[in-house]
Amino acid sequence: MKQFSIVIAGGGSTYTPGIVMMLLDNLDRFPIRTLKLYDNDAQRQETLGKALGIVLSEKAPDIEYLYTTDPEEAFTDVDFCFAHIRSGQYKMRELDEKIPLKHGVVGQETCGPGGIAYGLRSIGDMIELIDIMEKYSPDCWMLNYSNPAAIISEACRHLRPNSKVLNICDMPVGTLRRMSQIIGKTPQDLEVRYFGLNHFGWWTSVKDKEGNEYLPEIRDYVSEHGYLTQIEVDTQHMDQSWQETHKKAKDLLAIDPRFLPNTYLKYYFYPDYEVGQANPEYTRANEVINGREKEVFSTARTILEKGTAEGSEFAIGSHASFIVDLARAIAFNTHERMIMIVENNGAIANFDNDAMVEVPCIVGTDGPEPLNQGIIPGFERALMYQQVTVEKLVVQAYMEGSYQKLWQALTLSKTVPSAKVAKDVLDDLIEANKDYWPVLK
Repeated sequence: MKQFSIVIAGGGSTYTPGIVMMLLDNLDRFPIRTLKLYDNDAQRQETLGKALGIVLSEKAPDIEYLYTTDPEEAFTDVDFCFAHIRSGQYKMRELDEKIPLKHGVVGQETCGPGGIAYGLRSIGDMIELIDIMEKYSPDCWMLNYSNPAAIISEACRHLRPNSKVLNICDMPVGTLRRMSQIIGKTPQDLEVRYFGLNHFGWWTSVKDKEGNEYLPEIRDYVSEHGYLTQIEVDTQHMDQSWQETHKKAKDLLAIDPRFLPNTYLKYYFYPDYEVGQANPEYTRANEVINGREKEVFSTARTILEKGTAEGSEFAIGSHASFIVDLARAIAFNTHERMIMIVENNGAIANFDNDAMVEVPCIVGTDGPEPLNQGIIPGFERALMYQQVTVEKLVVQAYMEGSYQKLWQALTLSKTVPSAKVAKDVLDDLIEANKDYWPVLK
């Protein structure tokens, strides 16, 4: 079986160790000859890079391994780039969340003003990363799961339409895992129909391979418990704030009981509730900094002090198994069925062809082929049109340096109550992001 060369862009991310452990756990399915970490923050990457070097020397010594800040060294002779960059790191995520809350608006890293701020910071870095990849390994595929995926995928559609970039999110995968627990199945047993935008969609069918439909059973459960389950194996989404998010799904379901909702819809349907529940002094960013950030780097330092990973191993990022599935689909033409972010082009019959939608796709050597989801109802279609217009305006604002279009984007977002509030939030975000955003006129 062919062996592959991989670079993980965002090598200093707290997700990187879990992804590396997941890759090592799947070497029989996806053999690796070279694994590289790449980050523009040498200090942050070094601790994880050294610790993971010890892990690989013990678990997979045949894999050639390195970590680097040199783009040529990182991207020369690679087959896949796994991209999960965070422009501005957690210090800017904290501002993304706290600045909107100061104005009584949802503070969240991918939704509303915070997501817009993060998106504007990310576009330039993502385009630069694509250009580096194409310069040194023109046949490489980028599997991008950097947030905010909706804005990044729209920017790629405009700015690098012919690049080999696949945009995917782990949220549908994580929620499907919970659905499978509700009905006593495994995610691999199930095939779904789903339509929407990234972090903004609905499941319309959940069947097993024999064609048995489980949506009514799951719907009955969610109407009482949300997506909370008795079996908690989803290590990424275990914090209290995430538990509240899974629980809130029962209120999302009540709005339209026909379909099972993506949990992120809570920020659009119940923004007043979310703001009321939030602590403007201690947001999700602080949770991560004081939780996963400390845990991962503490494990890395322990490995370095002991000189071995034995007894102090990083957790496997089981939530990220979709990355291996996607890479295998491209490498081995497996025709894997996966929910991905793609240009609509008729997949949703009564929606704009140029919208970046999230739908099930069949993935093979040539990339994703969207599956037709038919005509969607007016309620969901109107919500999606409003949100996709926000995302398009953000990208237009970036390309044109337009203050006006960014103000319009914030005003149009369902998370923002008025144009005045939108302007107040925008002006504060401009000041906070002056080292990252293009100049807006």
